[in-house]
Amino acid sequence: MNDQTLFSIFFSAMVVNNFTLAMFLGLCPFMGVSARVETALRMGLANIFVLVLTSLSAWVLNTYILETAPYLRIISFIIVVASLVQIVEMVVKKIAPVLFRQLGIFLPLMTTNCAIFGLAIFQTNRGYDFLQGIVFAIGAGLGLTLALVLMASIRETSELSDIPAIAKGTGLTLIIAGSLSLAFMGFAGLL
Repeated sequence: MNDQTLFSIFFSAMVVNNFTLAMFLGLCPFMGVSARVETALRMGLANIFVLVLTSLSAWVLNTYILETAPYLRIISFIIVVASLVQIVEMVVKKIAPVLFRQLGIFLPLMTTNCAIFGLAIFQTNRGYDFLQGIVFAIGAGLGLTLALVLMASIRETSELSDIPAIAKGTGLTLIIAGSLSLAFMGFAGLL
């Protein structure tokens, strides 16, 4: 059991130790799906959903199953993450086929998203109980969503700006990502 307050867990996961901008986890969707704010927001919501389910599953596994076999932790988490992402992919494909096409390859790539796997490992290593784990997952998911939306809004705005041709494209995207990361690193040590 960790004695941190729920607010400090939430704020730390969302801002101070943002998975994408401070820990550099989940960069694949961050770079790939952040061209439009609408798509970035939807990807962020899908990430929140998978992160919360992963947190719940990791807590159940740690509490009831992996106590006697902790050496199975990593493989168990990989199976859980892969299964949850497949479920989300099937649901999104059935309910919102347009969103499914917009997210493209990045929806199934959530399976290999190290932010989701990292959540399960961090939650376990920090000794979070059920409620702390859920708050941690929501904070981390909102942090990922915040990073995606910030990046997408800057990229959309830059399309309307007069930017030299040499700086457009991937170069500009990396400069924006680095600047956002520097801004969020300013929160280091806050909590």
